Amino acid sequence: MRKILSEVLWRRLREMENGRKLLDGPSHTLVAHLSDREINAAIIEACRRGDRNAFRALYEMYKDQVYSISLYFFHGDEAVASDVTQQVFLKLMTGVGQFRGDAEFSTWLYRLVVNACMDAARRRKAAVAISDCDLGLFAAPDSQEEDYARRQTASSVRAGVSGLPPKFRIAVLLRHFEDLSYEQMAKVLNCSIGTVASRLSRGHKILAERLKGLRG
Repeated sequence: MRKILSEVLWRRLREMENGRKLLDGPSHTLVAHLSDREINAAIIEACRRGDRNAFRALYEMYKDQVYSISLYFFHGDEAVASDVTQQVFLKLMTGVGQFRGDAEFSTWLYRLVVNACMDAARRRKAAVAISDCDLGLFAAPDSQEEDYARRQTASSVRAGVSGLPPKFRIAVLLRHFEDLSYEQMAKVLNCSIGTVASRLSRGHKILAERLKGLRG
């Protein structure tokens, strides 16, 4: 699926060449000894100049992260996750010039992913779920009975998270899957830290209510 996604993106990139000239040679600014922050800055600057190799490097750096977030948000639906990932990188290709550098590039990218997920969820007009995961709550099984019990509990947790409103679901996802701080989440979601805390609190309360039968 991701191979097809890559082919679609690079076909789109070739189409963009009809509108503006892209550099055909390698980007000589991408040197191995630079720090991650310097490499990102160098790649982004090369992308602004239309360097195809720079776009490819950026894609290789972040494709798994973008795809995983999308896959989690849409309950393991590979088709939807691939579509969202494609949309994110197409927006990145056409809008990288809008990145001003006043925040971390990863924060800007998270915002693209969040917006793409929320837009796709609205288009689907239905509650969407995150992919298989246990929010770190479940240890390795010690027996078949415990394995079954944990799988049943994990299924209930997934169902509970799936029923959260999208703005609470994405907050839970960013906090518990991507381990973002409240400050980082505020930047990604374009809201205050208080709003982040409120969304997480409300999401947790809804989950606690729905999962209270699992206690004891």
